[in-house]
Amino acid sequence: MIVLNARATDNAALNEKIRNSKEDCEVFGCLGERFIGAGLSDKTVTIKGIPGNALGAYLDGAKIYVDGNAQDAVGDTMNGGEIVINGNVGDAPGYAMRGGKIYIKGNAGYRAGIHMKEYDGKFPVMIVGGRCGSFMSEYQAGGLIVVLGLNRDGKRIVGNFPCAGMHGGKVLLRGNAEGVNFPAKVTAKTAAREDMLAAESYIKEFCAAFGIDEKEVLASPFTVVTPDSANPYKRMYVEN
Repeated sequence: MIVLNARATDNAALNEKIRNSKEDCEVFGCLGERFIGAGLSDKTVTIKGIPGNALGAYLDGAKIYVDGNAQDAVGDTMNGGEIVINGNVGDAPGYAMRGGKIYIKGNAGYRAGIHMKEYDGKFPVMIVGGRCGSFMSEYQAGGLIVVLGLNRDGKRIVGNFPCAGMHGGKVLLRGNAEGVNFPAKVTAKTAAREDMLAAESYIKEFCAAFGIDEKEVLASPFTVVTPDSANPYKRMYVEN
């Protein structure tokens, strides 16, 4: 493994060293450096600190682990691989992601999963252990978003206007989504067993990554949100 000091170089040079390394990388002293791991298709990158915007943008198979928080646009348009954040993230995590997994232990900001889509047989998954801000799942066209609401602070699991323009994919919210107002073009109901089957393996993997009791998480009821089958956006943007 190669160890890199983020404070001893600039964004471009740091990312060049990561791309050119034939070994896995550990980056320490990270404080806002952008585009770390962008486009990587191999190796594992472990980050100590707080990476800046567009962490793992266009990721294509590599794995990124962050021991701390991360800023906006985590996994922007990622195609494959895995991003694990042991903290909170800013706005628009999973923007237009079309494959791979993003696991966030804490909270996510606004527009989590906006434009998420399935592409060429790939299936994107994002799990947030805490809560999401407003406009979560905006224009979602495919994939799975799970929000677990593990904060236990009495706040709503998602902010305002969730699933606006949603025309594909699925959202699972732990609990009964009390106080959440969904738009008219989606259906929100108590998740049945079949709704949970495809998500359980990802939830168990998430819990294992952060040392969370999977039995306690899965013992709770979930709310499943899906787009209205008559939604005209589905015919425009979702491949049949």
